[in-house]
Amino acid sequence: MIRESSIQRVAVIKVNDDQGRSTTDTLAIEEPLEIRLAFGSGLNRVVKNVSVTMRTPGNDAELATGFLFTEGIIKHNKDLASAAHAFIACAENKENVIRVELTEGVVPELKNTERNFYTTSSCGVCGKGSIEAIKTVSAFHADQGNDFFITHELLLGLPDRLRKHQDIFDATGGLHACALFDASGELLLLREDVGRHNALDKLIGAALERDWLPLNNSVLLLSGRASFELVQKAAMAGIPIIAAVGAPSSLAVQLAGEFGITLAGFLRGQRFNIYTMEGRILIP
Repeated sequence: MIRESSIQRVAVIKVNDDQGRSTTDTLAIEEPLEIRLAFGSGLNRVVKNVSVTMRTPGNDAELATGFLFTEGIIKHNKDLASAAHAFIACAENKENVIRVELTEGVVPELKNTERNFYTTSSCGVCGKGSIEAIKTVSAFHADQGNDFFITHELLLGLPDRLRKHQDIFDATGGLHACALFDASGELLLLREDVGRHNALDKLIGAALERDWLPLNNSVLLLSGRASFELVQKAAMAGIPIIAAVGAPSSLAVQLAGEFGITLAGFLRGQRFNIYTMEGRILIP
């Protein structure tokens, strides 16, 4: 179902064959989300602003927890006590601030967040102090999914299955999507967002809250291209197979190889390219 908080209807003039008419268009909403992290105990309780990201409202708790996990700030589902929109004085913006409470005694890994950084919806590493900061060490490795295989026929059918469930994209045409499928092609989870990195953080956050990690029996499908940052996030969650409708970058291919991830790109119609670890996709 489409959430009204995720879309906005605006008046437009639609021009077709030199004729203009007044109508409405549906847009995907883009608003900032500030992620605050609370940890420590008693008088030593600390609340730290760790990120502001431009996102499509909806599944904000999953976005926050997924972001904290894929950035290596938290390590386990048990690190999380709660995640909810924070009370702030400005009621108009209260839905744009989320506070994640860590379990007492859990110390977050904040070496990569020595200062607040801004993450745009199209760039997952903006504001990082150095390129080394994005080389987060994953608790999982795709080798854990060495006994997970899919057929090439199943892979070819996944984009159509994804599109059938993209409610907000159907209304707006302006969102990225990512989805998890099992070996039979059953859709496990799907998340959409104006930012491709946010969509994947929401997806991994949802899996984290369900205690599904590592996702070593899943295929990740990306509606666009496969970037280094998206492969990094998938590696953090232990995903063994990534398929993208668009192209991968050179660093995405390199990282997938280093983590033992099967990476396929240009998944369109009846064709795709396999860039790494081709053995997990069974081809006649």
